[in-house]
Amino acid sequence: MSDTVLDTAFFVRWMTAAAAAVEREADRLTELDSAIGDADHGSNMQRGFVAVAKMLQAGGPAAPGEVLAAAGRQLISSVGGASGPLYGSLLRRSGKALGEAAQVSRQELRAGLQAGVEAVAQLGGAAPGDKTMLDALVPAVEALDTSFEAAAAAAERGALATVPLLAKKGRASYLGERSIGHQDPGATSSALLFAALAEVAK
Repeated sequence: MSDTVLDTAFFVRWMTAAAAAVEREADRLTELDSAIGDADHGSNMQRGFVAVAKMLQAGGPAAPGEVLAAAGRQLISSVGGASGPLYGSLLRRSGKALGEAAQVSRQELRAGLQAGVEAVAQLGGAAPGDKTMLDALVPAVEALDTSFEAAAAAAERGALATVPLLAKKGRASYLGERSIGHQDPGATSSALLFAALAEVAK
């Protein structure tokens, strides 16, 4: 799998699959967010990814990095709340790291996403264990070394592992102890992103 070559069409399929996954799971994301947030994560993410899918259908980005950067810009401009800037930074910085190459390898994608995850950590001032999207993103990117499937599984495990955590960042942190026992919506939507990646890679 290490010599897998990923082209622009692959990245368009990935973002389109992510949009479909967010669409499917929007109600669950909102339900999770209603317990410890503003109850808008599902609708915000859905609105953002619908806009991303529309933009990609219209054509435009000519390289893998451009697909991610354009998707990131779209999310920043169309998603409310904290998730727009965070997801936007993730994809924009990842896209920037991939540059203008017409094709990238799985290892190059991993390095690009690593840069994106660092941008998210910087912007949110969070670290793994704070009950945020980083709890899914960090293990997922590490597991990309192994395979796309391993990354998706690691993201899913990371999201589930947020249930017993005390939220230290974001809206959920205002709840203190009451944030314990709830799965983090951001980590859950991050897991959807990697599930879509594994699905498209098949």
